[in-house]
Amino acid sequence: MTNVSRVTMIRILAFGVLVFTSTSWAQSRAPILDQIAKTYGVDSFGQVEAIRYTWNGEITGLFKASRKWEWEPKTGKVSYEGKDKDGKPVNVTYMRSQINDDAKKQADAGFTNDNYWLLFPLHAYWDTSATVTDEGMKKLPAGAGSATLVSVKYGAELGGYTPGDTWDLYVGKDNRVEYLIFHHGGDKKPSLVKATWTGYKKAGPLLISTEHRGNADGKPLHIFMSDVAVKLTGSDKWVNAQ
Repeated sequence: MTNVSRVTMIRILAFGVLVFTSTSWAQSRAPILDQIAKTYGVDSFGQVEAIRYTWNGEITGLFKASRKWEWEPKTGKVSYEGKDKDGKPVNVTYMRSQINDDAKKQADAGFTNDNYWLLFPLHAYWDTSATVTDEGMKKLPAGAGSATLVSVKYGAELGGYTPGDTWDLYVGKDNRVEYLIFHHGGDKKPSLVKATWTGYKKAGPLLISTEHRGNADGKPLHIFMSDVAVKLTGSDKWVNAQ
């Protein structure tokens, strides 16, 4: 894959920096965000000792990858199995607070991207500097029907985000995301990703969308999660998503 392809993929799919702290709320936090987060399991997230999953992504003619992850949210420990930017096999374990070499930096960039695809509704809740607005009922970008448009926008104060990056979530009556549009801010011609959120499964207390189809800057996009499982407090057994 060319350097241009790598940069394009990062800019299209990299969803910022993981933030799990309860800092001060931004001025605008639509109440529906709380309902969405509860639907995806935020109230029980403290029970999760570890999450494992494989992120699979393809943009036709540009990018294709499969990355295996195991993550301990409480400790920040991450294990990664996949390939590096040159296509060579990589198997690395690290603490997110101790990223001190290029291999770990590359792995963590992929982890950030893939974890946002796995848990974006929770990240929208955790990332308290984001401005979240309820835009009311709107027609779905693809297919029939309507949903509530919830816009999540980041400013300059949160490191890792380009000012103006926006995620538009189309949320059904059951508080599940049905469709997502990502607008990359800062460019003369911003990158644009449109994707469905389907294939819902429960992994312990967490609700996971495992299937995303759409397009990235007009090119066919397919992202899906496989082998999703969680390990809960007090147990050493993995609970598979189903």
